[in-house]
Amino acid sequence: MGDAPTRVAVVGAGVTGLTVVFRLQVADPSIDVVVLEASQRPGGTLRTVEVAGIPLDAGPDSFLGRKPWATELCHELGLETTRPAATGTWLWTHTGLVPYPVGTAFGIPGDLGDLFHWSGLSGRGRRRALRDLVIRKRREDGDETLGGLLRRRLGDEATDRALAPILSGLFGGDVDTLSADATFPELHRWERAQGSLIRGAQAALRDAKGGGPRPPMFVRPRDGAARLTDELAGRADDRLRLGSRVEAIAREDDRWVLRTASGSVHADAVVLAVGPATTRRLLEPVARDVSADLAEIPVVSVGVVLLVYREGSAEQLPGGTGFVVPRGEAPMAACGLVSETWPEPAFGSRAVVRCTVGGAGEEDMLDADDADIVRACTSHLAALLPLPQEADAAVVVRWPGAVPRYLLGHLERVARIREHLPPGIFVTGQAYDGIDVAGCVRGATEAAEAARHFVDATRKERTA
Repeated sequence: MGDAPTRVAVVGAGVTGLTVVFRLQVADPSIDVVVLEASQRPGGTLRTVEVAGIPLDAGPDSFLGRKPWATELCHELGLETTRPAATGTWLWTHTGLVPYPVGTAFGIPGDLGDLFHWSGLSGRGRRRALRDLVIRKRREDGDETLGGLLRRRLGDEATDRALAPILSGLFGGDVDTLSADATFPELHRWERAQGSLIRGAQAALRDAKGGGPRPPMFVRPRDGAARLTDELAGRADDRLRLGSRVEAIAREDDRWVLRTASGSVHADAVVLAVGPATTRRLLEPVARDVSADLAEIPVVSVGVVLLVYREGSAEQLPGGTGFVVPRGEAPMAACGLVSETWPEPAFGSRAVVRCTVGGAGEEDMLDADDADIVRACTSHLAALLPLPQEADAAVVVRWPGAVPRYLLGHLERVARIREHLPPGIFVTGQAYDGIDVAGCVRGATEAAEAARHFVDATRKERTA
């Protein structure tokens, strides 16, 4: 027992788990690291599929530029990153697509003239939004729903039609149940510091301009977002065990034991980089105090519809990255013009389009047949954009339960979970550290560091 190597077991080989492995490899090569993945492929939702012979991202297709952690990791791995070739986003309306004002922060215009004249809202909706400049600040401290904050400051119309489609996109929809502090804490800071979300947006835009070049909204590896996990998985090498579903975790002889169908894995520390439901199942026998809080992190299902149109179709598209849709108004929640935003020689002159479907309140869309989902998206797109009624090729990718929802009180919930974990058990990933890839990379880095410090202390105790 005393001669056993110091080991960290990582459960889950998505971008979070693979980043944990990489960080541990670099920080201390003497630590034996093993990553156990239930499926037969690493990478989680960072995945590439072929559509008409073109490799396309089927999950996240980029990283948030204002959060540097994923971009920095790419550079550490020697991966070249690129920024979008197009700018500008539209809002779906009953009368057609309306461009968002150029100077916005989280969709909130920093120019009062833009807001006053913006056709995405009715005159009444614009006037109500402008009352944000004179409404008193909230007196109470503490969390509130994202929808409650936006409605209180900017009104229902601006919330439902202009801001929710942008702000809820990452978090599976329905701003009225999401925690403001856990999703967009900047908004509360703006209200406290500036007394207004509009003035806060103005200040944020000024600060961005005064601090040098503003980072792009999105960044990705040159060959696609999944290139990140491909590289991480390659570096994990034989530490990666695919098809190894962890059935249970137990304590045995001062070490953790992870039971799998192919045998048991003993470890000094365990990093759980899986969804909240799996984490709850595994921790139930050894950490009952976290079960209730884990149960309060629900998940929703989403899907991606990838469309490739005929040659010559890309030339007809207007400039811009795509459009977002108010909840329930169209088959998709958002549409990205991939061939405009991330052009590749393999596209030729073909339009390549990506639609996001599903999310909170819209999950039944994913129950339809692939052909029906594709037909609903292509017919709607043809009515909005100069695209044919049908695509030449299409692929629908469903991600069941892929998006954790940050409900009211989420930050306190996560703090309690981590406070009540047994020594040597660590949790990280989308449910705790951020929905986006950048947040997962940051959380994985912190978890790797915490696990390394723990096993270092364990080694010292054994040799004392």
